[in-house]
Amino acid sequence: DGDYLLLLSNTFYTNPEAGDIIVVSKDSFDNGAAFVKRVIATEGQTVDIDFQSGIVYVDVEALEEDYTYTPTNVQEGIVFPITIADGCIFAMGDNRNGSRDSRDPSIGMIDEREILGKALILLFPGTGDNRYSGPRDFGRIGVLK
Repeated sequence: DGDYLLLLSNTFYTNPEAGDIIVVSKDSFDNGAAFVKRVIATEGQTVDIDFQSGIVYVDVEALEEDYTYTPTNVQEGIVFPITIADGCIFAMGDNRNGSRDSRDPSIGMIDEREILGKALILLFPGTGDNRYSGPRDFGRIGVLK
């Protein structure tokens, strides 16, 4: 929370790919406030999640997700497997058990037109859950992976 990011605007970013970190504004979630998620799947792909083992599958292949903080054990209401509609993506947060993302019916599939851009660089770190106090991790500054 509170990070400052450099974005590639949706004017130039028109082909989301799995692994991209994106900024989204969706009217059905938090009154359209911008949020950051990672693209997991794109149109035509099928997502399934084994919540017991915490493994996410795309087109029956287990994802190697070394960027996640925890396995995916929290189900938020979407029924799996789910096939991603044309012009949409499925996105999840890296903090899987503390993230509201495409597993949540208020977010669900994200229309590509709701993507504000692709996050490229962390310019200045936030302070986590409390935006106004707490330590900043300046070691996080740089190109996002």
